[in-house]
Amino acid sequence: MKAIRVLQPGPSSVMQLTEVPDLKPEPGQVLIRVKAAGVNPVDTYLRAGEQGYKPICPYTPGIDLAGEVVEISDGVIHVKPGDRVYSAGCLTGSYAEYALAKASQVFHLPDNLSFSQGATIHVPYATAYRALMLKANARPGETVLVHGGTGGVGIAAIQICRWKGMTAIATAGSAHGANILKSIGTSAVVDHHDPEHFQTIISLTEGRGVDIILEMMASLNLGKDLQLLRTAGRVVVVGSRGPVEINPRDIMSRDAMITGLALRNATDSELFAIHLDLIDGFKRGFLNPIISHEFPLSEAPHAHDLIMNTRAEGKIVLIPE
Repeated sequence: MKAIRVLQPGPSSVMQLTEVPDLKPEPGQVLIRVKAAGVNPVDTYLRAGEQGYKPICPYTPGIDLAGEVVEISDGVIHVKPGDRVYSAGCLTGSYAEYALAKASQVFHLPDNLSFSQGATIHVPYATAYRALMLKANARPGETVLVHGGTGGVGIAAIQICRWKGMTAIATAGSAHGANILKSIGTSAVVDHHDPEHFQTIISLTEGRGVDIILEMMASLNLGKDLQLLRTAGRVVVVGSRGPVEINPRDIMSRDAMITGLALRNATDSELFAIHLDLIDGFKRGFLNPIISHEFPLSEAPHAHDLIMNTRAEGKIVLIPE
C-alpha cells in the first residue's frame, strides 16, 4: 500500500509518498480503507518537530480520516466490513491508503456527510466542542468571540454556538472568509487586520464585553483579549505560536479565567461522549464541515504549506489516489 512517510523532522518537503507493508488488525482494532484524510496544523508541528513535539521517525502523519471498514478483529462488534466510518484518531497515520484504528476511535459516518467532510470531524469539531462546552462551560445566551474564525476549529466553534444557543462574534482576514462566517450564522464578523478591531468588538457588545473567547493565536492577541471580557469571562487558548505578555490585573479585575487545551489530553470516555453529541448535531444539520481544498495524497507537502497560511478558510483534505 502507499503512504506518506516522514523519515526525519523538517520542512514539508521531508514527506514522501512511498510503498509500505500492508496492515493487519490486531484484537480490538479496525482496518479502514482511507477515502479522505484531514490535514490539521498539529500535523505540521509534529512533522517539523516544533511546538514541543518530538516525532519518532519514520512515521506516517495524520490523525483524522474517513473511509470504509475493510476488516475487523476479535472483539469489534459495532462496525462491520463495508461500513462508512470516520475515526477519532488512528494508530498508523491517516495519510495513507489504509489505516488501523482502535475500535473505540471508530464511529459511523452520518449519511448526510461525504468522506471528505468526515475526515474533518475529529480534531476541529472535538477541539471546538471541548473548548466551548467542557472548558468554558458555555451556556445558552452567552456571547462568544471566536478569534480566528475561518479555520477548521473556528468554523466548528461558530456552528456549535448556533446549535447550543450562544451568540458568536468572529474575526476573519478576508472578505471571502467573512462571507463564509456570515453564511453559517455568525452574528458579526470583524476584520482582524484592522488595528481597531478590538474596540469594534467592544462596540458590538454595547460596551459589556464578551463572555467567552476562543483564541486561535494567543501569541498575538491574549493580552488584548483580556480587556474584552465581561465579569467572570473565560478565555480558552486553542492555538499559539510563541510567548505573550499579559497584565494579570486584567484577569483579577474581571474575576476572569484563562485555560488551555490540547485534544490529546482528553480521556477516552470524554471523547466518546463528545463524538456522540457531535454525531447528533451532524445528523440534525446543525453542523456541516466546510471543505476548502482537496489534494491527492502526493501533494501532502503543498497541503502542509497551505494550512499554515493564516488566511486559510475551511478545511484541507488529502484523497488517496
